[in-house]
Amino acid sequence: MSPDKRARQRAKQKAVVPPEVKTQPSSDDAHDIVYFTLADGTSPARTFVNGLPKAVRARMRTYLIAVAAAPPKRFAGGGYWEAMHGEMSGWFEVRIDTALEGGAGTIHHRLFCRLDYEAEGRDRPLLVAITGMSKPFKTTFTASDYAKVRELGDEYFANNPRSVTS
Repeated sequence: MSPDKRARQRAKQKAVVPPEVKTQPSSDDAHDIVYFTLADGTSPARTFVNGLPKAVRARMRTYLIAVAAAPPKRFAGGGYWEAMHGEMSGWFEVRIDTALEGGAGTIHHRLFCRLDYEAEGRDRPLLVAITGMSKPFKTTFTASDYAKVRELGDEYFANNPRSVTS
């Protein structure tokens, strides 16, 4: 008995998959890196990064690019990209440590970032560098330091379209 011709025809036909409808950027997409810009045109994060020693600045930018491409929720970066907790929930930081000359200690450099999926006029989600700070090893930022970071984040999200530079 020969196989049913209809079964062979159905096997040859490929299943038609409807196109995925995209209504907004997804956390699964690669992110665009942008820097929050204040009303006076300055960017606290860009000023911070540009003020770092050349090697540290290069590493900071390299990690930002790697995180944005991963995308951020999938980045496994060995402590260089960390989600923050408590009052800083929703924030992320790029962490780079450097040794001081002559073995006089270590400095921790932190770039504080937010992820933005609702920025008007953007096809991709944003990894937004808001500001940065450095501190000596075995010290902590103060509550007022973190409050200033959060204030800048609030200012960033207060307007849409967002005030950013690439």
